[in-house]
Amino acid sequence: MPTDDQPRLTDLRAEHRVRPVGLDVPPRFSWTLVADRRGCAQRGHRLVVRVGDDPVWDSGEVPDHRGYEVAYGGPPLTALTRYDWTVTVHTPHGDAEASSWFVSGLPDPADWAGAAWIGRPAADGAAPLLRHEFTLDDSPATAHLAVAAGGYASVTLNGVPVADEVLSPGFTDYTRRVQYVVHDVTRLLRPGRNALGVELGRGFFGVRRPNTWDWHTAPWHGEPRVRLLLATRGPGGAVTPAAVSSPDWRAVAGPIRDDDVYGGESHDDRYLRPGFDLPGHDDAGWSPATVLPAPAGRLEHQRQQPIRVVAELPAEEVDEPEPGVYVARFPRVVAGWAAVRVPATPAGATVTVRYGERLTEAGRPHCEDVFGHYSGRFQTDRFTLAGTVPGPESGPESGSESAVGSPAGAHRCEPRFTYKGFRYVEITGWPADAPPPAPADLVARVVHSDVAVTGAFTCSDPDLTRLHELTVATVLNNLHGIPTDTPMYEKNGWTGDAMLGAEIFLRNLDVHELLAKWLQDVADTREPGGHPQVIAPHGGWRLSWEPAPTWHSAFVLIPWWLHRHTGDARVLATHFDGMAEYARFELARSPGGIATTTLGDWVSPESPPPGGNPPDEDLRVPATAYLYAMLTTLDRAAGVLGRPAEEEFFRARAAEVRAAFRERFVDSATGLVRGEGEHGTRQSHQALALAFGLLDADERAAAAALLAADVAGRGDRLNTGALGTKYLLPMLTAHGHAARALAVARQPEFPGWGLWLRAGATSLWEHWGLEARSRGHYFLGTIDDWLFADVAGLSVTGPDDLLVRPALTGLLDAAAARLPTPRGPAEVAWRRADGVLTLDVTVPAGASARVHLPTPNADPTTATESGRPLPEAEGVRVLRGSPGTAEVVLTVPGGRYTFAAPA
Repeated sequence: MPTDDQPRLTDLRAEHRVRPVGLDVPPRFSWTLVADRRGCAQRGHRLVVRVGDDPVWDSGEVPDHRGYEVAYGGPPLTALTRYDWTVTVHTPHGDAEASSWFVSGLPDPADWAGAAWIGRPAADGAAPLLRHEFTLDDSPATAHLAVAAGGYASVTLNGVPVADEVLSPGFTDYTRRVQYVVHDVTRLLRPGRNALGVELGRGFFGVRRPNTWDWHTAPWHGEPRVRLLLATRGPGGAVTPAAVSSPDWRAVAGPIRDDDVYGGESHDDRYLRPGFDLPGHDDAGWSPATVLPAPAGRLEHQRQQPIRVVAELPAEEVDEPEPGVYVARFPRVVAGWAAVRVPATPAGATVTVRYGERLTEAGRPHCEDVFGHYSGRFQTDRFTLAGTVPGPESGPESGSESAVGSPAGAHRCEPRFTYKGFRYVEITGWPADAPPPAPADLVARVVHSDVAVTGAFTCSDPDLTRLHELTVATVLNNLHGIPTDTPMYEKNGWTGDAMLGAEIFLRNLDVHELLAKWLQDVADTREPGGHPQVIAPHGGWRLSWEPAPTWHSAFVLIPWWLHRHTGDARVLATHFDGMAEYARFELARSPGGIATTTLGDWVSPESPPPGGNPPDEDLRVPATAYLYAMLTTLDRAAGVLGRPAEEEFFRARAAEVRAAFRERFVDSATGLVRGEGEHGTRQSHQALALAFGLLDADERAAAAALLAADVAGRGDRLNTGALGTKYLLPMLTAHGHAARALAVARQPEFPGWGLWLRAGATSLWEHWGLEARSRGHYFLGTIDDWLFADVAGLSVTGPDDLLVRPALTGLLDAAAARLPTPRGPAEVAWRRADGVLTLDVTVPAGASARVHLPTPNADPTTATESGRPLPEAEGVRVLRGSPGTAEVVLTVPGGRYTFAAPA
């Protein structure tokens, strides 16, 4: 039963981050009200922002029930300043108060105080080392370092990394915007002489080798460069630039002789400069840094979470499939790199490390660029050793002690400015007189955006639970500042992939800022009046995929989902005009309301493993369905933003497209959705029409029956690609075919997720077949949508609204899920035992929920809540009973409920 605990506040955030450093926009504040007592909702709040003891902004008493997206209303932010904020929340059961802080960034270009963009000329392609010494009279009260880069910048201060980030700052279209990061470096400074050291990597800014996506000819392309500002604040509060990047800095070619995000890295220890980032280093051989042109884009704080080494996995075993060729296996497919401990080696000897997600028949990693996307080497690092270790073990710092140490005479080899997708690592060039490498000599460093896992799912079927786990792991392997397509092969932000996966992201991970940043990347790919590109960021890829409304729909659908899951209306307001302009463009090139696309139901079982559309697919069917989905979404978004003219416009256009779709593709007598030249039932077309509301009420049952019959006729097998898979199981379940959906989910043979599990998959694949190119691809993992919404029965229907509707309570024994909402985590757990179904529901304070409780008949008195019949239960109102279901609404805002009914 509920308790009388006092309300409390947790998870205080500014701009969706906990204590962020570097905000250069007026922040929005949020907090989570936690109370065990039902109905302890927020009735109002007061928010006070201070700098030191001086108030900056006081909201006054605000009679607002929201604890999220509360906009700052004070004066413009002052650069590199700590702002403390306190919020007091009023509830019917008392007040709750909590405090947090944020540090501002550099909101005005003038705040950079003359810092220049510097680097080194492209004489040899080596990664530049830069250094600068400066003197401080006293230890500062605070000090902050701002770093912008074209490419990647690894910065140390007095020999210590300023942060535990890697592959930083983030990747953008550098002609539009350039990201910078800010670090608190107070603890690293000392009175007297100090030294800054920088090592630069190319990243996507300076790709040199030709590649399919034309990164080597991007309009921003150039040598890596950095802009840096170190500002200190004295006891009196005065801010002083202590160091800025300038021609006074010194530069030299470093030990990284070649680095490429796809190809790998060449590292030569003979060019190491031990102690270059310490005061008093000998500058012999160094030259003045070169001032380079600034990238054209405006400087913006990196809003998405940094990329970090988030875990280390020891090797499980090391084999020798051929003499002198050693292959290490790690527990699972990951994104990142390997750290290898190499014994003492003669000077000039080279150890080569190659990476792959699977093995060839010869037992070696498959690390070939099978499509020929890339010119030159692929997923390969080379380490040339100096014969002796000139200092402490080298390699990028991760903020934690590596599992691979460096005993006397050994050297830890690992790259710094590249990452790979892999489970297997091949090592050649191992010293012939040394013992062969052992598992203790290798560790996989797992590298991705450091987003928190905020959702969870389990059920009584271990294979379904396992599929959820693999889905989350695969998504994480594809988050590197943007949502990517395979960490091994492409590393590109394909819009269709992210569109299909966005709801998975939002249910499971703290990805608001990453998605919001990437949506700006998508917007940056548009020319005025036109469509987005199919990858974002976009560097001028000359291959056109037009038209592609199925993929471009990401620009319209993801902002809406982001609003629904996080309450963020600013992202809708920011992009609405562009979204609307693109939709009008798509309408104009869709004669009679019928659209088409080059990208249909990609990688269906009938398509070849390299990918493609299903044979004989009428591409107009998915294209028009997604056009309709975009128009209805814009209708809803206009309503949220209070734009009635646009709301009316898009509602009318949606009705016209719906009518055109139905006339061209729907047989209303049978419920069959079929394109021209198609035969039989196409599962994806049926599922999309049902999911997007393109069928009338009296057609849906027949359409779902055709869908279920086709599935049954194939032996409970799906026949869907990326587009249809997202909606197949939910639509079967929603229309009375839950058992059929479960049979598909459990299918152990091709095509099915069970085939992957039987093959020992540790991540999701790019195609249903064993010949799939990539073993690190999430867009066929949309079964996770069904696991949350139908198996566990938990969905977000709005920022403050939840739907609880478990649909497989008669087919499984138990399921549970947790997902984030703007008001805090929501949870559902159900179990069936001894003839009783028990359903536990936790609703965050201030949120509401509708609960569909499975019952054997429509009489709600057969169910109870906390031991009381439903009509008498506190905070429960019975809306209606339907065959097999009692629908109730929880009438108090938040709380914990336990329902029970005969199973």
